[in-house]
Amino acid sequence: MIPPAFAYARPTSVDEAVRTLADAGEDAKVLAGGQSLLPLLRLRLAFPELVVDVGRIPELRGIREDEGTLVIGAMTTHHDVLRDPRVRRHAGLLAAATATVADPAVRHRGTLGGSLAHADPAGDLPAVILALDATLLAVGPQGARAIPAREFFVDYLQTALRPDELLVEVRIPTADDWGFHYEKFQRVAQAWAVVGVAALVRRDNGHIAQARIGLTNMGPTPLRAAATEETLFGAADAGAVARAAEAAADGTRPSADPSGSPAYRAHLARVLTRRAVLAAAGLG
Repeated sequence: MIPPAFAYARPTSVDEAVRTLADAGEDAKVLAGGQSLLPLLRLRLAFPELVVDVGRIPELRGIREDEGTLVIGAMTTHHDVLRDPRVRRHAGLLAAATATVADPAVRHRGTLGGSLAHADPAGDLPAVILALDATLLAVGPQGARAIPAREFFVDYLQTALRPDELLVEVRIPTADDWGFHYEKFQRVAQAWAVVGVAALVRRDNGHIAQARIGLTNMGPTPLRAAATEETLFGAADAGAVARAAEAAADGTRPSADPSGSPAYRAHLARVLTRRAVLAAAGLG
């Protein structure tokens, strides 16, 4: 289908982009890699009066280390995230999950910030960022604002970003000594996850000392499996992990659609959590 008519702006700096968004109010949409917004426009599910293309802002790209934190520019592509040795070393969970995003063509165009700002609960990366305890930096007319990942995702396709704010970078605490694994179930290759589980595990003397588990597509936003995280403390064998995984769906609100019922998704969450934690802990 042909998208509805809209005005187009291509700022060359963050300051110019923020001014453009502030002038447009709630009638503007930010275009990053375009892998989420363009389909919505073609299907006439979005009707912006202005599209603000931030693809020519160099300061939004790149990866660097900053005192124990991995800093990734919002316009950094999935492909570049995957290839960067600092990501693989300090945030291996992000690299592992990014490798499962769609297909190579999408990974070359799609961006980390675009995926997070789109906030699709079926997307792979929001749950990963949640498990990594990342912080997202937004810039608006009043300056910069740091938003913890647990506060960033508000509702289905909604974030804490204000209409005049631009997501500029993602800050991830390094997790070199944590085991990790991303497990997801999808009906066909390259499809959205029916359910996904992002697991981070830190072991001490053979026991799980800390676990973080992000859930994909188990509610209108990405979620943490808090009950399972708590129960995993001290676990040292596959049986203890399996028992903890039984609580993975507690407090979730999975949807019903042609891919599966809420009960089916809850079952998948338990099974995939067990698999992901066992792999992350090296117990599988």
